[in-house]
Amino acid sequence: MFLEEDRIPQDHPLRKVRELINPMLAGMSQKFDKLYADSGRPSIPPEQLLKALLVQIFYSIRSERLLMEELNYNLLFRWFVGLSMDDEVWDHSVFTKNRDRLLDGDVAEAFLEEVVGLARERKLLSDEHFTVDGTLVEAWAGQKSFKDKGKRARCSSSNPDNDPGNPDHKLPR
Repeated sequence: MFLEEDRIPQDHPLRKVRELINPMLAGMSQKFDKLYADSGRPSIPPEQLLKALLVQIFYSIRSERLLMEELNYNLLFRWFVGLSMDDEVWDHSVFTKNRDRLLDGDVAEAFLEEVVGLARERKLLSDEHFTVDGTLVEAWAGQKSFKDKGKRARCSSSNPDNDPGNPDHKLPR
């Protein structure tokens, strides 16, 4: 029988990141305790939430809904965050509310500052400059959100309101 730990390559970069941040998160437990009430619905452990946010940043996952989907089936991400194969993944709205609590309490900012400071201390950051031509970056937007500067609509169909790849969703009156 394989353990999750055995399935993650020893040289995977997330192993090193996890080794660096776990002690940091343990040292922040008093800050976490101040944010959560003793009663009410169970919340997402702040350590796991912050690790999930790092996954979202590292892998450019564009929404929390997609992050939850990735956490549901990606063994590497589950391992990094600290979820076992049997742990249920959180609802995206619960994740968002818990994330907001950490942001309002300045805990997430303190964590990220500490991560960047540690990375700088260990010479894991680069000061090499690079640029990205924004015209080449593909957007996750529907064609109907773009407006052509000319008179023609961007949608190739003769009636853009009936585009099957990007249908209109009108509410009944």
